[in-house]
Amino acid sequence: MVEATLNQHSAQSWLQLFQLMSPNLPVGGFTYSQGLEWAVEAGWVKNAAEFEQWLSDQMEEGLVYLDWPLLNRLHLAALEDDIATFEECIDLLVASRESEEFRLEENQRGEAFYRVIKDWNIQGSADMAVHLKRSQLAGMAWFGAKNGISVEQLALGWGFAILEGAVMAAIKLVPIGQQAGQTLLRQLSVVLPEAYRRACAVEDEEIGGSLTRLAIASACHEIQYTRLFRS
Repeated sequence: MVEATLNQHSAQSWLQLFQLMSPNLPVGGFTYSQGLEWAVEAGWVKNAAEFEQWLSDQMEEGLVYLDWPLLNRLHLAALEDDIATFEECIDLLVASRESEEFRLEENQRGEAFYRVIKDWNIQGSADMAVHLKRSQLAGMAWFGAKNGISVEQLALGWGFAILEGAVMAAIKLVPIGQQAGQTLLRQLSVVLPEAYRRACAVEDEEIGGSLTRLAIASACHEIQYTRLFRS
């Protein structure tokens, strides 16, 4: 007989995390290519190896030096009901999205995520609506803080969701095969815990990532004539 060791609260937080990170969550994440569609069109990404490098660079600059450090601070601010700091972190996050397409995506996904959680009666979410609608990451941090989901759970879940979305886009665009995509997803997700540990050491003045080709690809995708993904 197997003895259950997961308590009810811990089990509930994991189940909520799975739902938040599910590709079926109606926030539209699967409709964006994060600049990959133009990168393929321009010949910058032509095969699985080049896509792996493209994605690895985004993990280092985007997750380690931007998304994760700000998620840590957003989660703490939500725990402490520090609204001023919470808003400042959102401002920095939105300002760090380097193209109009990226900023529009941030806002659209934020509004969609808020529609998902507003019916869950999350503490203070109605009063925070104007802020939570600006960024999905902010909404996740608030939801997690008010529902006992640790920032580590959120960070690794967010990292995996970003990798999965990128790989699914690459399967269609590069293209890479389904099996190759799953292999790459497994290989990259293995390094997420160590990458997150490095993100936790990022100081306030170090926050911010800049990927020139990613910004150019996103800006060019806004006017790309034929495309599968949303702009």
